[in-house]
Amino acid sequence: MSILSNMVLKDHADADVTFTPRDVVSGVATLVHSDGVPVGEKVISISQSRTTTGRRKFGVKLSLPVVQDVVVAGISRPTIVRTGYADLTLSFDGTSNADEREDLLSFLRGVLANTTNVRPLVESLDYIR
Repeated sequence: MSILSNMVLKDHADADVTFTPRDVVSGVATLVHSDGVPVGEKVISISQSRTTTGRRKFGVKLSLPVVQDVVVAGISRPTIVRTGYADLTLSFDGTSNADEREDLLSFLRGVLANTTNVRPLVESLDYIR
């Protein structure tokens, strides 16, 4: 069993963003990055399960809220104005081996790093032609 530890990721400006473990509840591990305001915490959830047919499912979810101070009746308070979400599910046959799972992760890294097809769709909201 893996021990949950800090996860350091890079943002678009190549700055480190550290997600620290919060808890594990019902097989779902949660890591958070906070700037001190709980309403604006960035959250990563990681899960692993087995289906009734023996498949192994691995899930990763990200929630990245954007917070701005909003003044209401003269009182300023942090408010979520929008949130970006990602939801990834990997599924493997119960008889898959480590090489097959590593290949899937390698291909997935390549897909997400693809500057010709994938990144323009996400970064520039470009259309598929």
